Amino acid sequence: MAEKELPGSYGRPGPGEIAVVGLGPGGEEEMTPRARQALERAEVIVGYRTYIDLIASLAAGREVVVTGMTGEVARCREAVERAAAGARVAVVSSGDPGVYGMAGLLLEILAAQPRGKEIKVEVVPGVTAATAAAAALGAPLMHDFAVISLSDRLTPWEVIADRLEHAAAADFVLVLYNPRSHGRPDHLRRARDIILRYRHPTTPVGVVRNAGREGEEAWIRDLNTFLDLPVDMVSTVIIGNSQTRVLDGRLVTPRGYRL
Repeated sequence: MAEKELPGSYGRPGPGEIAVVGLGPGGEEEMTPRARQALERAEVIVGYRTYIDLIASLAAGREVVVTGMTGEVARCREAVERAAAGARVAVVSSGDPGVYGMAGLLLEILAAQPRGKEIKVEVVPGVTAATAAAAALGAPLMHDFAVISLSDRLTPWEVIADRLEHAAAADFVLVLYNPRSHGRPDHLRRARDIILRYRHPTTPVGVVRNAGREGEEAWIRDLNTFLDLPVDMVSTVIIGNSQTRVLDGRLVTPRGYRL
């Protein structure tokens, strides 16, 4: 982590500003022009090491503040502290910062600060894993869908299971984030078992690893067989609804147009 600057050392009176920037899948070519502009404007870039590495060329020449995997609260507090001292700060998230990202936490922390309202905040959207994975598979999200994270680090499994139950019963296409890790090797199977109460075993399922990044891999299977795929924390799982089909090797959920 870079050394902290003293308040007021950024050469402007009063508070600075914060941009919460969605990097998309990670490659610079997948980043929006607005995101790039926010990073180029920033004096301080705050983020998780993996995300900082993805934008190394854009971060060059700027102060960089890095924390580890579970350091989200520390990152946001550091960003607010730097902005209160007058800096232009960019807090980076992969995907979209408002989808399991840093935007909500940053706004919560900012609201608790006495001068939080004086700091200008901009949330810069990005391509999220759901849409990046869908593009790799075809067009599975053409109708209503629900995104559910299987990580129980912040949400109890009982809550996750209840949401899976209701979303599956409602025939939503399901997008599963954080589907499997070393600490949660069985959550994906448990989720699959819940969904099987409402979906036929031959329902199409798409899995994408490293969506939109180097080394991207994509598979199409069904509810019976997809658990054998190498699903991990850099994977996104898309489970079709009752109308989803495999057409010429692509996953498609019809919108309902008359053909």
